[in-house]
Amino acid sequence: MTKLEIDVVSDVVCPWCFLGKRKLDAAMKQVPNFDYEVRWRPFQLDPTIPPEGKSRHEYMSAKFGPEKIAAIHARLEEAGREDGVPFAFDKITISPNTLDAHRLIRWAQGSGKQSWIVDRLFSLYFCEGADIGDRAVLLKVAEDAGLDAELFARLYAEGVDIGPVREEISTAARMGVSGVPFFIFNGKYAVSGAQPVEALVGVIWKAGSEAE
Repeated sequence: MTKLEIDVVSDVVCPWCFLGKRKLDAAMKQVPNFDYEVRWRPFQLDPTIPPEGKSRHEYMSAKFGPEKIAAIHARLEEAGREDGVPFAFDKITISPNTLDAHRLIRWAQGSGKQSWIVDRLFSLYFCEGADIGDRAVLLKVAEDAGLDAELFARLYAEGVDIGPVREEISTAARMGVSGVPFFIFNGKYAVSGAQPVEALVGVIWKAGSEAE
């Protein structure tokens, strides 16, 4: 089978990235003709959030205005129903800094579990209200994925890969990525936003056929 590489720039506190992942999963299922390699690349919607996070209610109110939050959530909940994502915004109490989550995702690359971990982090945050800036939560995700949580605990403590993750985020910005999700197919075709499944299917066929 022809190999098709897909790089996805996203942040695990981006609801549209969660929807984008579900749409990409559906698109790949519709086109089983290729050998997919999906790589998840880091992006931070707000790197200024402190490591301990912020109150989500206060953060969202300051960012969007309290009168707009209900409408934003309603729109996302409707979109989520179309893609099988049961958003539960009322459960979220913390807006976390996602740097440590991206470090975990980076360490999972090559394990075959990276996409599973990304999906689990999305679900934990948006459906269960978990604080995915908490290293204990992240290490439990690693353990549930069958990875070496003890090793990752040491990597966290030693500050491993903080610089490389930040540099990857900077590289995305230099490439012109200003919003996520951002999909890159075989390093050639780029698609921005949580596009409809049929749009992703079209790009998959185009990129895949040129790779054959």
